[in-house]
Amino acid sequence: MSDNGTSSTNGALHQLHSSVRDEAATAPDAVHTGPVTKETQIIAIYGKGGIGKSFSLANLSYMMAQQGKKVLLIGCDPKSDTTSLLFGGRACPTIIEVSSRLKLAGQQVSISDVCFKRDGVFAMELGGPEVGRGCGGRGIIHGFEILEKLGFHEWGFDFVLLDFLGDVVCGGFGLPIARDMCQKVIVVGSNDLQSLYVANNVCSAVEYFRKLGGNVGVAGILINKDDGTGEAEAFAEKAGIPILAKVPANDDIRKKSANYEIIGFPGGEWGPLFGELAQAVADAPPVRPKPLTQDELLGLFAASQVGGNVVLEPATMFDLVGREEVTKPSLEVVYDTV
Repeated sequence: MSDNGTSSTNGALHQLHSSVRDEAATAPDAVHTGPVTKETQIIAIYGKGGIGKSFSLANLSYMMAQQGKKVLLIGCDPKSDTTSLLFGGRACPTIIEVSSRLKLAGQQVSISDVCFKRDGVFAMELGGPEVGRGCGGRGIIHGFEILEKLGFHEWGFDFVLLDFLGDVVCGGFGLPIARDMCQKVIVVGSNDLQSLYVANNVCSAVEYFRKLGGNVGVAGILINKDDGTGEAEAFAEKAGIPILAKVPANDDIRKKSANYEIIGFPGGEWGPLFGELAQAVADAPPVRPKPLTQDELLGLFAASQVGGNVVLEPATMFDLVGREEVTKPSLEVVYDTV
């Protein structure tokens, strides 16, 4: 190589080294210490089947959207009825259903295959297996795996509402609590023992995972079909969780729910109720609940309602086989103490 070529190469290397040194000498940008400008609230809602949870959530999400919030509603119940209420009775294809069909065709799931919208509310259903053909909880896990691949955490929603079946306590349905996938939980209950039993189970799950280092808390209870008897309010007080709203046991609400009508919109008769609920859901901090014992839960109800006047009478061997119990020598091995 000629001297001119060598000089040219050396000059280029010197320029490269200088630019690298200059870049290395540049101080990095200061770490951002200001307030977070946008954070998605992911909220898991649990309740007994048939308590009106999906109807309440469809109206809550609709009202939030009318208030200018960007909302995603995800149905996580194998019944797949959450979005039906939002879409006027129309069935929404589920992620599991679409994923299985496209996989057989050698295609990938896209957002437009599984996510639909109405008046500012975005919605999808995870779905579940056919009866007797798989675990519903596993279906939930599979559905969230697909959401992760679709970039779930990059979508920039103000609120993501997860509608979960509360009757079943298997790992899949407890996924948001167990893995800190949500910041807070809301329970839906009424003035009946079964719905409050489910609400108490959810509080127990939250407390269990808090003891293991989890961060999810309970934001409160939505009392649905409230007939004024007060058991759900007493439960909330004992469990240490706030009441977010009380939806009355009203025939007009029942009929509109059966007809897949949205009632949570500004200017409507029930608009103020769902408007206040939307604000309460947004503002309520996650708290650590105090689950009730079985006796405490039963104690919320009058003895005539839960059989509280019944006395437990121990059974005997004579009751079972018609003869007196014969004491037999124990087969337990007893070791001498040293």
